[in-house]
Amino acid sequence: MTQAFSNPASGAGDAAARYVQSLLEVLGDRDPIEVQSQLVVSLERETAGLALAQLRQPEKPRKWSVNEVVQHLADSELVTGYRIRLILASDAPEILAYDQDAWAHALRYSEASLPDALTQIRVLRGRTLELLLGLQPDEWERAGMHSERGRESVRQIATLQAAHDLVHLRQIARIKSVIGAS
Repeated sequence: MTQAFSNPASGAGDAAARYVQSLLEVLGDRDPIEVQSQLVVSLERETAGLALAQLRQPEKPRKWSVNEVVQHLADSELVTGYRIRLILASDAPEILAYDQDAWAHALRYSEASLPDALTQIRVLRGRTLELLLGLQPDEWERAGMHSERGRESVRQIATLQAAHDLVHLRQIARIKSVIGAS
């Protein structure tokens, strides 16, 4: 499946359900923890040898560059790790959605340091995987209420994060192809 996905800030209702389903289709029967454990190595491989100009060149106007995608993954890891911890430490907390494009613009993803973004992912992902691997079976089922997608368990969040990784790795490969860097 080569479809491009987006996560609209107003993805409530059917759009949110379609987004989740599209992510789950990308993941297929792969193990979410295994997929998550490979992200940094995959990103390092995909970005190796790219010049700064290539890293910052968007696929097309008003679309993200490789650099922006990697920084999005870094901040997504921050958000996901927080959500998991919030659920584990609270009873059915509210999980707020965020506008990824607003973050990309306001936080200047296009100017972000690729090595720093990779370090952020490596450290945060490592700690979150360590946490997940130590969970008891009942802790995987603890849940919060996502403001757009409804009830989400720790298991569901971990699964969606793995699929999210794969979607953005495909996006990076597509960007590289479009800009002639593959």
